[in-house]
Amino acid sequence: MNAIQPSSLPVQPIQKRRVAPRPKRHLRQRSHQVMAIEATAKIAVNLAISAAAVSALMQLLPYHWLQQDKLREMRTEIKQMEGRVNALQAKFSRNFDPSQAKTIMQQQSYRVDPSQRQIVLINPDATEATTQSQSSP
Repeated sequence: MNAIQPSSLPVQPIQKRRVAPRPKRHLRQRSHQVMAIEATAKIAVNLAISAAAVSALMQLLPYHWLQQDKLREMRTEIKQMEGRVNALQAKFSRNFDPSQAKTIMQQQSYRVDPSQRQIVLINPDATEATTQSQSSP
C-alpha cells in the first residue's frame, strides 16, 4: 500500500508558442550590410598597415643608400691597401733575400764591387759643345 502510485494529472498538450515569422528579406539585407562593413574595415586596416610600411621604407632608404656608399668607399680603400701591402711585402722579401744583398748595397750606396770596373759614358756631341763654348770667349 505504500507503493508509489503514478500521479494522475491530466495530460494536456503543451502549447507551442507561435513565433511571428520574420521577414527574411531584412535578414539578408542586414547580413549584406554587416559583410560590407567588415570588408570596409579590413580594407581600411590594410591601407593603414600599407601606409605605415611605405613610411618606414621611405625613412630607411636614405640610410640604406648611405651605408652602400660607405661600403663602396671601404672596398676601394681595401683594394688600394692590398696593392700597397703587396708592394711592401715584395720589397721586404727582396731586402732580406741573401742573394740580393750585394745588389741592394750597391743601389743604396754608390760603392762598386771591387771586381767590377766603373764605366762612365760620355756623349761626344755634348763634350764638343762644351769644349767649343769654353774655347770661344
